[in-house]
Amino acid sequence: MTSDSATLSTPGGISDPGLIKLVNKLQDVFTTVGVTNPIDLPQIVVVGSQSSGKSSVLENIVGRDFLPRGSGIVTRRPLVLQLINRSATSESNGFDKELEGSTDKAANTDEWGEFLHIPGQKFYDFNKIRDEISRETEAKVGRNAGISPAPINLRIYSPNVLNLTLVDLPGLTRVPVGDQPRDIERQIRDMILKYIQKSNAIILAVTAANVDLANSDGLKLAREVDPEGQRTIGVLTKVDLMDEGTDVVDILAGRIIPLRLGYVPVVNRGQRDIDNKKPINAALDAEKAFFDNHKAYRNKSSYCGTPYLARKLNLILMMHIKQTLPEIKGRISSSLQKYTQELESLGPSMLGNSANIVLNIITEFTNEWRTVLDGNNTELSSTELSGGARISFVFHELYSNGVKAVDPFDQVKDVDIRTILYNSSGSSPALFVGTTAFELIVKQQIKRLEEPSLKCASLVYDELVRILTQLLSKQLYRRYPGLKEKIHAVVISFFKKAMEPTNKLVRDLVAMEACYVNTGHPDFLNGHRAMAIVNEKHNPSRPVQVDPKTGKPLANTPARAASPTLVASGEDSSNGGFFGSFFAAKNKKKAAAMEPPPPTLKASGTLSEREGIEVEVIKLLISSYFNIVKRTMIDMVPKAIMLNLVSFTKDEMQKELLENMYRQSELDDLLKESDYTIRRRNECQKMVESLSRANEIVSQVQ
Repeated sequence: MTSDSATLSTPGGISDPGLIKLVNKLQDVFTTVGVTNPIDLPQIVVVGSQSSGKSSVLENIVGRDFLPRGSGIVTRRPLVLQLINRSATSESNGFDKELEGSTDKAANTDEWGEFLHIPGQKFYDFNKIRDEISRETEAKVGRNAGISPAPINLRIYSPNVLNLTLVDLPGLTRVPVGDQPRDIERQIRDMILKYIQKSNAIILAVTAANVDLANSDGLKLAREVDPEGQRTIGVLTKVDLMDEGTDVVDILAGRIIPLRLGYVPVVNRGQRDIDNKKPINAALDAEKAFFDNHKAYRNKSSYCGTPYLARKLNLILMMHIKQTLPEIKGRISSSLQKYTQELESLGPSMLGNSANIVLNIITEFTNEWRTVLDGNNTELSSTELSGGARISFVFHELYSNGVKAVDPFDQVKDVDIRTILYNSSGSSPALFVGTTAFELIVKQQIKRLEEPSLKCASLVYDELVRILTQLLSKQLYRRYPGLKEKIHAVVISFFKKAMEPTNKLVRDLVAMEACYVNTGHPDFLNGHRAMAIVNEKHNPSRPVQVDPKTGKPLANTPARAASPTLVASGEDSSNGGFFGSFFAAKNKKKAAAMEPPPPTLKASGTLSEREGIEVEVIKLLISSYFNIVKRTMIDMVPKAIMLNLVSFTKDEMQKELLENMYRQSELDDLLKESDYTIRRRNECQKMVESLSRANEIVSQVQ
C-alpha cells in the first residue's frame, strides 16, 4: 500500500505527500492570522470517549510519547497534528547541542516538533512538547477542567511517519467530575459536532473493542452527521483485552455496523506499560506479534495494527484531498472576492482631506435624495413601493379616499337643518329656501376638511423621514456614526422647519373655501334646479292622455282652484311641523291663555310637507357644493405640500446641510470611524491576506 500511495500524482505534477503538505499550509495560513477558517479543509478528526485509547492511537502513529496524560479530561483544546515525513540525515549537522540535557531518551536530530504559536523553535525533546501542550492549554482555559475551541497547531517532522493531518478532540464524557463545568458533556459534544459535521472531515471513531459497539460514543456521534458511514473509519482498541474466545472479526467484516472505509484493530500499551515507560517501538512489535499469532487475525494480520492504520489514513486523506481540491479552489476564490468587496466598501483607514470628504458625502446624499423622490433610483424595487411613489400613494389613495369619506350629513340631520332654516329666517317666515342656512351648513362642513388635510401633510413628513432613514442605513454612514447622526439631526430639523409653512398653507386653503361660498360655480346645482328636482320627486308629472279615436293628446282640464277658507275652529291649525309639537297636546283653554314660550324651544314634531321639501332642497345644494370643494381640496392640498415641503427640501437640502455641517472645527469629529468599522476592516484585511496566500498555494495545482 505504501508503494501504491507513492506512485499516485496529481494533474498539476504535485505528489500526494505534496497534497497533504498543501492542506497543512492552508491550515497554517488561517491559524497564523488568527481568523476563523472560512474554507472547509480535508482533515481527519479523531473522536471517542475518554477511556477509548485515543491518545495511545495517536502516539503509536507518531511513534513517540508526546501527549499529556492523567485522569479526567486531558485534551481540553483541539490539537491539530500535522505529521510530515522527511528523510533521515546521516549527519547531525551540529544539532547535538540541541539534545544536551534532554529528558527524552529517544530524542534524535531526525525527529522534532514545531508549534505554530512559537514559530522557528524546534522541540527535539518530546517531553517538552507534552509540557508545551499543557502550558498552552492552561494559558487559554486555566488549570480547571474547562475546555476551549481554540486549536493548538503542532507539526511533527520524522522519517517514521506518513504525511497526515489529524485533529485530536476532547474525549466524550457523561458525568462532570470534580470542578468540571456542569454542562461539560454538552460543551464537548458541540465542539466535536462543529468539526465532524463539515463534509470534508474524515471521522476517525475510536472505540474500545471490549465494549459493545452499539454503545460506542464515537460511532454514535459520527452516525449523526454521517448516517450512511461514507466518511467514517473505525479504530478498535484494546483488542488484546477481550474475553477469551471473543474477537472483532464480525465487526471487521461489516456485519455489525458497516462503514465504507472499514475498521482497523490495534493494540495499545496498557496503563502499566505506560507507567513502566515501555518504548512505543517495543509496543508496536508486541502489537504485530499479537495479530500474527492470534488465530482469528493471523490470516488478515497485514490489515491490522497501527502501521496499517497510518498507511490507510494517509491514502484516504490523499484521495479525499484530490476529490475536494477543485471545490476548495472555488471556495477560496469566491471568499476572496467577497471579502475584497467588503473591504473596498469599508474604505481605506487613511483619510484624505476631511473637508473634501464631508463635501463629497453631502453632495452624494443630496443627489440620492433627489433621485429617490423623482423615482430615478437605480436600485428600484420590484416588490414594494418606495420613495416618491409612496408619497404619491399618500396623495392619491389615502388623502383622496379620506376626503371623499367625509359625509356632511353624518353630523347634520334633517331636524337640525329645519331648525337652522327657522333660525336663519328671523322673525318673518321665509318665502324661499334660505341662502343663509345653506352657507352656514356648508362652511361648517368645509372646516371638517382641515383635519384630513393636515394629516396628509403629516403622512408625507413621515415618508420623508422614512426615506432619510433608508439612505442613512448604507455602509458609508455606518462607517461614520457621528456624521450619520449629524445629517439625521440637521435634516429632521429642516423637515420640521418646512412643516410650519406647509401646515399654514393647508389651513389657508381650507379657510379660503370656507370664507367665500361661490354659488356661481359652473358645476354648482343652483336653487331653481334643486327645487325642480325635489318637486319632480314629490309630484311626478302624470302621463298625457290620448284620444283613442284620433290618437291626439287630450288637453288637460285644469282643476278648479279651491277658494281659500278659514280653518275650522275645531281643527289643528298647526298641521304638524316645527311648532305642532308645542300645541298638539294643549286644550283650547290653555291655547286661549297664551302661556309664554318655554326657556328652550326645540323641535320635536315630524317635518311638514313644506319643511320636508325645503330640507331636501338644502341637502341637494349642500351635497353639490361640498363635492366641488372636495375635488378642489384633493387637487390643491397635494400641490401645497409638494411646494412647501417636498420640492422645498429637494431644492434646499444641500444648502441646509452645508450651512449646518461644513464647519472646519467639527469636520474631524464627524469623520471619526465607528468601532465596528475599524474592527471589521481589520478582520477583512486579515481574511483577504490569508485567502490571498491560500489562493497562491492552491494555484500551484493546475
